[in-house]
Amino acid sequence: MTTPLIRPAGPDEYPAIGELTHAAYTTDYTDLSPHYRDELKHPEALLDDFEFFVAEDTGTGQLLGTIALLRPGRDQGGQIAQDELYFRLLATHPSARGRGIGIALTQFALDQAAQRGQRAVVMNSGPVMVGAHALYRKLGFRREPDREGIVELPDGRSLQLLTFVRDVGA
Repeated sequence: MTTPLIRPAGPDEYPAIGELTHAAYTTDYTDLSPHYRDELKHPEALLDDFEFFVAEDTGTGQLLGTIALLRPGRDQGGQIAQDELYFRLLATHPSARGRGIGIALTQFALDQAAQRGQRAVVMNSGPVMVGAHALYRKLGFRREPDREGIVELPDGRSLQLLTFVRDVGA
């Protein structure tokens, strides 16, 4: 198994990133709202606030995974401190599972935080995403319930967002 190349997403790759993210999330989570399923297909809608990176198979050029990092100076409506890096939409294509792509992308976020002089990495997750939670705990993230909250979804449902944090030097 070769280590994937993690690089910034190219401007023509957003449709593929959307399909990859949609495939990853809908394979694992069957109760996603139709609105969120559609949002997963359109990462380009988040480009004002997020930078997208991809994990590429260096042998085939296939996109194996993706992650979105909050741009410096953005704070998610006051939720993220200036010395924290926030990520979302970590996804590994279902065909690439078990190859360490999620670990590599999460480690990339930690490395980016260190390079940017930030003290911690923060992310949110839904309560049903227990596989992702296991990965985060394995990598040293801890829950911070005092930073968690309820989000009202466009379809009228409510979703509790769990918050995970890891200090960069940990």
